[in-house]
Amino acid sequence: MKLINFRFFILLVLLMPTLIFFSFKNNKSERVLENQAVAKINFKNFQGTWYSLTSIPTALDKKWRKTVEHYTLKEGHFDVFTTYYKIGNPEKKSIKSKLFFYEGRPNGEMKAQFLWPFKIGYRVIELPDDYSYVVIGHPDKKYLFIMARKPEMDKKLMNAIVDRCKQNGYEVDKLVSQEH
Repeated sequence: MKLINFRFFILLVLLMPTLIFFSFKNNKSERVLENQAVAKINFKNFQGTWYSLTSIPTALDKKWRKTVEHYTLKEGHFDVFTTYYKIGNPEKKSIKSKLFFYEGRPNGEMKAQFLWPFKIGYRVIELPDDYSYVVIGHPDKKYLFIMARKPEMDKKLMNAIVDRCKQNGYEVDKLVSQEH
């Protein structure tokens, strides 16, 4: 009886690294596929004005409304000029930031920098061919931004986008309207 238990223990010890490897590998690849960055972006088409329609905001923009971002293509990055109104304040505010590209990664995988030297993940997870809207996610699904070229979007389209984001693991109940 003790010999059988010892053999089982040895077999388990030998198989454990293999089981752990395949378990981790499968979980990791599923996470990447769920929240995958767009592979190719024409940066010239991407630049211009974007209206933030709804978001799971960061700590910085939690109280912002009527947010509009203007992207200007530079060498290796976008300069981003953002205008917004804070809740309860009628004065229009603005902030400048940068959006950096990665070499050797999908075009949709970038880093946003609001304050040097800090950068946060910025992932374009949905972008139609006509560049009429964009869905910006975060590698850890902490933040989500649905932006469009116009200050409004067809409700059916918005609902479909939100449904896809929910299927991808974003907490869409945390979405906040930008009240354009």
